Amino acid sequence: MTGFGSASTTAAGVTLGLELRSVNSRHLKLHFRMPPGTERWEESLRETISAQVRRGHVDVALRIGPSTAEGGSGLAQGFRLDEARVQSYVDGLRELKERWDLPGEVDIGLVGRCERLLVEATTDPLEAVPLEAVKTIADAAVTQLVEMRLREGERLALDLMNRVEALESGLTEVEALAPQRIERETDRLRRSIRELAGDIEVDPDRLAREIAFIADKWDISEEVVRTRAHLEAFRELVDASEAEPVGKRLGFLGQELLREVNTIGSKANDATIGRIVVEMKNELESLREQNENVE
Repeated sequence: MTGFGSASTTAAGVTLGLELRSVNSRHLKLHFRMPPGTERWEESLRETISAQVRRGHVDVALRIGPSTAEGGSGLAQGFRLDEARVQSYVDGLRELKERWDLPGEVDIGLVGRCERLLVEATTDPLEAVPLEAVKTIADAAVTQLVEMRLREGERLALDLMNRVEALESGLTEVEALAPQRIERETDRLRRSIRELAGDIEVDPDRLAREIAFIADKWDISEEVVRTRAHLEAFRELVDASEAEPVGKRLGFLGQELLREVNTIGSKANDATIGRIVVEMKNELESLREQNENVE
């Protein structure tokens, strides 16, 4: 199921922003894009997301930046002043001025032109960011994502129920047509035997056994009963509690429905029933595709 969620916060002078984007997938796949130094938070993010999302390909993007509330502190403090080097420059310049009696003052303008006064800070500002801050934005982003997926789920549920109704309608037609083909085949068999036998008397018991054999071979009552049961179970799962993941079970029922409809088609021996079965299989294919979007 598709969805989007985002959240941000500021902690220890660092701004954290998290975005979650999900697209359809039969299984849960998490793809992380995280800046260097934040890898230690991946496991916590994975646990938070997987606790509420069971299906889908989810892109997890974490962004970090300086806190605007603190006037550019935080990551902007990635450098520190090398005080020992500065002192050496100042002492050296003053000695130079005194030894050769040079005019001018040793001021910031002069010292600032010296090289390598600022060096990278040895302390990573991310180390001061508490894990709870990461969990907070993860919870907020997942909540948004799930809410969006629920809205899409409502639309999917309506589409699935419409397809279930179409399948039930087709099954009702098949059930009504099934006895007629047995009657037609019985009449055809009797006419053929009379034409072939001519004046020869035909054993009525033998004819009855042949008719019973055909009726048993073409009987689809068990398949119809099972198909109705699967459709009812499918309907109950679609109406299940929002907190209950049903996607995989819907997929299994879709496979069972296809198996029963295929059997009905193989036993049909009737052009009209065959056409209805083809339409039902088309609905089942659409049902299968939609099932992959359901968590």
